[in-house]
Amino acid sequence: MIGGETGDWDVPVGGMGAVTSALEDAARSAGATLIAGADVAAVTPHGEVRYRHRDGECVIQATTILANVAPHVLAHLLGEVEGERPEGAQVKVNLLLQRLPRLRDSAIDPAAAFGGTFHINESYSQLEAAHRAASAGELPSPLPAEIYCHSLTDPSILSPELVASGAHTLTVFGLHTPNQLVSPQNNDAMRELLTRAVLDSLNSVLAEPIEPLLMTDAAGRPCLETKTTLDLDKALHLPGGNIFHGELSWPFAEDGDALSRPAERWGVATAHDRILLCGAGARRGGGVSGIGGHNAAMAVLEG
Repeated sequence: MIGGETGDWDVPVGGMGAVTSALEDAARSAGATLIAGADVAAVTPHGEVRYRHRDGECVIQATTILANVAPHVLAHLLGEVEGERPEGAQVKVNLLLQRLPRLRDSAIDPAAAFGGTFHINESYSQLEAAHRAASAGELPSPLPAEIYCHSLTDPSILSPELVASGAHTLTVFGLHTPNQLVSPQNNDAMRELLTRAVLDSLNSVLAEPIEPLLMTDAAGRPCLETKTTLDLDKALHLPGGNIFHGELSWPFAEDGDALSRPAERWGVATAHDRILLCGAGARRGGGVSGIGGHNAAMAVLEG
């Protein structure tokens, strides 16, 4: 919908990392100082940021803080009451395949089916049943899922040798798998269980099982990676593994909303004038479009 109003998947050559590199180059060219590997410990409404870098404790003072963290995490850094913790409800499985699998419906070319977002086991009744199961603390079966084949859109994410061999990547999001099902004690076991549920759901629409098509690494292990909500929480500080930083909100201003400040009009305001949201937790965030960052920058420029 956003890709030039065509619906095309306009993705960067080289993957999303190419966007990050371009942003880094632009920031450094404009005089920005970038510090990687820093752990922010606290921020204040007055613009003070305390962080740990290497073995040192550092403090900087900012006119404006753009926070690309979940609002729940920001509240923690401010020392405020954090409210109800967000909860994610998905599992992500990445696969490297020797080739695309054949579909149960032989009239459909696999390249056409996997060329966009491929939804499986998501009829109304299946989603309804999955929601009931998840709400009861059970794993839905079949697991609703959506599948992406990024290598069809951008072959440059694979080596020339893999492209020539016909290899492809698949990314599968299994849905209705709430974070409450996972704990530090059962995360490894749940990762295995969720992987099996995702593969079974995928196999339900294929003419052949997906497992034999998995490539193997140098040690003979299948090229398969599964990330639970707890994995995302630990690695990326996404509270409850919520990939949208929290519940999505209606993007448009309502009658009576405070709109006197630029940050309010752009949907990036917090309770503190010096601190703006620039990530998925912004009012018009919630995806990979970068709208939250754009709007935070515009609010700063307008202010």
